[in-house]
Amino acid sequence: MGGDLRRGALPGGPDVADTQPGAERRPAGPPKLVGTIWGLLVLNTLGSAGAETIVPLPRSLIQMVTMGALVAAFALALALNLRLRIRGSAFVFLLTLLLVPSVISSVDLESGFGALFRCARLALFIGTLWLLSRWWDGGLTFVRHHIRMYFAVLGSVAAGLVVSPGAALPDLYGGRLVGALWPLTPPQIGQYAAVIIGLTVLLVLGRRTDRVSAAVVIVPSLVLLALTHTRTATLGLVIGLVLAIGSLLLTSAAARRFFTWAVLCAVAAAVGFASALQTWFLRGQSQENFSNLTGRAKVWDALLAAPRTTMEQLFGVGLGDKSFGGLPIDNSWLAVYQEQGLTGVALVAAIIIVLGGVALLRPPSLQRACAIFLISYCAIASYTEAGLGDASPYLLHLAVAASLLAAPAAATALPTPTAPRRRIPRWARRAEVI
Repeated sequence: MGGDLRRGALPGGPDVADTQPGAERRPAGPPKLVGTIWGLLVLNTLGSAGAETIVPLPRSLIQMVTMGALVAAFALALALNLRLRIRGSAFVFLLTLLLVPSVISSVDLESGFGALFRCARLALFIGTLWLLSRWWDGGLTFVRHHIRMYFAVLGSVAAGLVVSPGAALPDLYGGRLVGALWPLTPPQIGQYAAVIIGLTVLLVLGRRTDRVSAAVVIVPSLVLLALTHTRTATLGLVIGLVLAIGSLLLTSAAARRFFTWAVLCAVAAAVGFASALQTWFLRGQSQENFSNLTGRAKVWDALLAAPRTTMEQLFGVGLGDKSFGGLPIDNSWLAVYQEQGLTGVALVAAIIIVLGGVALLRPPSLQRACAIFLISYCAIASYTEAGLGDASPYLLHLAVAASLLAAPAAATALPTPTAPRRRIPRWARRAEVI
């Protein structure tokens, strides 16, 4: 995204870059390879289920690519961090604890061998985050990586729409936008679009990128978001931005101006386009279908009413495909309860509470605003989307928030070089005394 998003990483981190003799050492940003690792993590969390693509891709091939991306990400992170230098992170520590109920509930193979495979995947995912935590320094480096990678994903969606509009807007999904080159569902595309729109708006308000570069990202992403008809992503974007910009109102004149104009435009749109907005929001659904959240409520009620043993209540039935009775659960909290039990629910709640609490305690800043946006978006989306208990884009969003809230690493100073002592001849010293 523009010059600022292509720019090198911000200063910070445990490594240091050399400066001129006699000057202090400044912290060096993460190596460029860190961006590649982040892209591989994004690829791993894209999933293998979705719409039919223009060129049929076997699910086994997609799974091989996504899992291979995770293994490659871990290997590259380990190669960059051979000394295993990590930074303390409550977020990654709680994720590591989440492995415990996942393994306990998966070893009895009630959910099949796939549960153990998913545990191994989650362990590699968390291990990669631990290795990358070395470069979490409270800077915007990972925000830029996040925007770039998901904008590339949206680029593939736009390319599929241009190549085959019929495949990208199939009747099976009610004419909503899907991935025609890579199997992506409308909620996935809406999530990616909403997240990069929100982060880019905040970068503009913080003057960390120019408006032309931001428009290149925001405008097409808004079009793709509208074509997905994804209500959760839209609400998450709006509410997340309100909370994030609200945290900047007292310190940023640009935030105050943007907020004022946004409110005026929202009121004008609500008055002038109320009918069109209602039609877009309902997506042609009946009031009954809308009230039970497109059938989600029925699945939730059946899941909560299902009999469980004490072990299943505490630790769940093992990592699975986030479904119950063959139907998607589409709720992060109930999916975690199903697969990792009450222990998993408590750990996931602790993750949200800890990140949110740390963000509220930080002084107003652009980094804090970006973290608030990501945390609030994930909290809102957790009601109708699953993913907080397993390797997913939502955990990547929260990992970016954790990197923003990390305390900057202290820079170490180089010792001031001393000039070598020159040997003064004896006759010169004698003359000086005289």
